[in-house]
Amino acid sequence: MATPIYNLANQYVERYAAIDPIAATSMGVKGHDHEMTDFSPEGRARADALRRETLAALDAADPTGERDRVAREVMRDALGLQLERSEAGELLRDLSIIRSPVRSIRGTFDLMPRATADDWATIATRLGRVGAALESFRDSLEAGLARGLAAARRQVESNIAQCEAWAGLRDGIPGFFTGLVAEYDAAGIGDASLRASLDNNALAAAASYANFAGYLRESYLPRASDEDGVGPERYALDARLYNGIALDLEETYAWGWEELHRVEREMAETCSKIRPGASIDETIALLESDPARAIEGVDAFRAWMQELQDRTIAELDGTHFDLPAPVKRIEAMIAPPGGALAMYYTGPSEDFSRPGRTWYPTGGRTRFPLWGEVSIAYHEGVPGHHFQIATTVYLAEQLSRFQRLMAGTSGYVEGWALYAERLMGELGYLDNPDYYLGMLRAQALRSVRVIVDIGMHLGLAIPRGGSFHPGERWTPALGDEFCRARSRFPADFMASEVTRYLGTPGQAISYKVGERCWLEAREAAKARLGTAFDLKEWHRAALDLGPMGLAQMRRELG
Repeated sequence: MATPIYNLANQYVERYAAIDPIAATSMGVKGHDHEMTDFSPEGRARADALRRETLAALDAADPTGERDRVAREVMRDALGLQLERSEAGELLRDLSIIRSPVRSIRGTFDLMPRATADDWATIATRLGRVGAALESFRDSLEAGLARGLAAARRQVESNIAQCEAWAGLRDGIPGFFTGLVAEYDAAGIGDASLRASLDNNALAAAASYANFAGYLRESYLPRASDEDGVGPERYALDARLYNGIALDLEETYAWGWEELHRVEREMAETCSKIRPGASIDETIALLESDPARAIEGVDAFRAWMQELQDRTIAELDGTHFDLPAPVKRIEAMIAPPGGALAMYYTGPSEDFSRPGRTWYPTGGRTRFPLWGEVSIAYHEGVPGHHFQIATTVYLAEQLSRFQRLMAGTSGYVEGWALYAERLMGELGYLDNPDYYLGMLRAQALRSVRVIVDIGMHLGLAIPRGGSFHPGERWTPALGDEFCRARSRFPADFMASEVTRYLGTPGQAISYKVGERCWLEAREAAKARLGTAFDLKEWHRAALDLGPMGLAQMRRELG
């Protein structure tokens, strides 16, 4: 389509890519892989100016049809919320274990092609700009401190740990940047001059991360906030950013408890099918310890994950979904050490030359019980993130470039992926009670997230009718204790998760909140269409609208 609104969307993507080259690499927009984003206040101001200009142009543009109308609403909602958060100064204290320039500067190298000497020369150039990017972020952090906007101590400490790990300063964790040079050597390209450039710039990048860790520890940490929770006002803003909807937070908190109780009852029923008479914890202990239910070795586990993704794509295509040819390719990857311990997904480039990838952080483990991994694979791969995101990228004839590359809230995206886990149970892919229990554990975790995220940030009271610290106010220590007991995930993973929730307020609830919206929309369609309802067709039509905020999704699918 070539309407004024679609043209605005295309122009915005191109202009934003020039301002934020790291985002350009993530989207697969060509021409910026050798550059680095300017995270200084001046760099942020340029992005905000583009948002304001684009919003004014959108307001002046008249939609020419339904697709135009949807595309305009998507852009207005997204840019408006991003601008509101920036104007509130949140980007001046943007230190979090999963949402921070510290992570994105390092992470951009994961997405860059490495097949040719030219690819490696581009990597070498960008490596040489790591130090400047970190310094620009330091300028923003200092500007934030000058305005009394400090990140929480816990988040600063997590960023210090990440910087040191990627710089090669942590025992047992190989430095990320020296590892890049080793990858070049293994590629056998053999250009001595390029090798020297890579080596020098990788050493400089590692030194920059080491220096930034020193700055955070010696200069920023003494001025960091001792408060982990952000309070109602900041939480409400971030919750709208991540979900695209204004939530009744106390109702959502109470619903989180209801969902957890429901899931735990179903977990107990499922455990009786695995080991009659055993409790949930006893059943999980069996599933964790049984050698026949696990895979040994990181390489073997990655190969298992790849085979599961490929087999699922082959079985679902043409039956429950229709997958375009480029979407059928996915790569299972082991994540570089040093980051958070949750599995994650990165989407394909705009032209699909870089495929969608699932990334699994091992946390140093070499043994992988499978009972909990199957539903996670469906969440990250197909029909979860990969199917939804890669299909969106593919729909170039229908969606604006902004919708395909930059739109979508965590509530929409993570809600779909959590819905996809449940859907695979409905379709019979989790008939093995081991794997069904794994899906339920994931549901329990996401219910726990709703309770703990809202509870910790708003300082809410724990219900008096229960057995867990009734009537007390949530604290990070209670959040950690509750997560370990009620999510049934390993302690090290949950410790990382609690830090994540505290650093990204409003994001942790988006999984269950988004799934709730997807399920409500499906049930509304069933009631409206009756016997004419077709699940495959409903999924196609819903995803063809493209990603958006949950409030708009309710309007469009209602």
